[in-house]
Amino acid sequence: MLTGFKGLFRKWEYWVGILAVLITFGLAILVVLNWHSKDQITGYGYLGGFVVSALGGGTVLIPIPMAAVQFALGGILQPWFGPAFLGPLFVGLVCSIGEAAGAMSIYAAGYSGGTPLFKAAPGERVSRLQKLYARLTELMERRGLLALFILSAVMNPFFFPASIACGAVRFGIKKYFLIALAGKFIKCSAIAYAGYFGLRGIFGALGIHV
Repeated sequence: MLTGFKGLFRKWEYWVGILAVLITFGLAILVVLNWHSKDQITGYGYLGGFVVSALGGGTVLIPIPMAAVQFALGGILQPWFGPAFLGPLFVGLVCSIGEAAGAMSIYAAGYSGGTPLFKAAPGERVSRLQKLYARLTELMERRGLLALFILSAVMNPFFFPASIACGAVRFGIKKYFLIALAGKFIKCSAIAYAGYFGLRGIFGALGIHV
């Protein structure tokens, strides 16, 4: 049984690796095709990265391309100090603070009673989304610290309902912010470094200096 589990884990690593490469390549192509707007992208700066990340981190209802912005900024912004390869680290820090700040609104929604979307009325049929929310609520009560950190550190659709659940179970607001910040710092830095290495490799092959 252990051998089978290890084999499954290796397959999972394999497909996650392929997905990461495809996402990196896709974002790089998107930026290359829109390279005429490089000055506009650069104009976002660290403040722009913070604002876009805060808006994107606070909602899933409005499509905000924060990952694409973080990817592009990681490839073209210079660091506040130190060598160039520290640039994506600063981008990751600023954008993670923005995302964590934006996510406070999701926590507040759960704290104030959640949303009708995630709760079934008495006698009403429970939807799959509501069942998922119930499971996440139980998970946050039992393994809140670890679950929140993992959901913050990877790109996934479950952070939003998990944050609602955190507020609903009265997960400590300071713990929520700090754990979400730590996880999102890993995620945002990874996206920014993907932009740094991906864009520079592609532009280098095209003879374009970044």
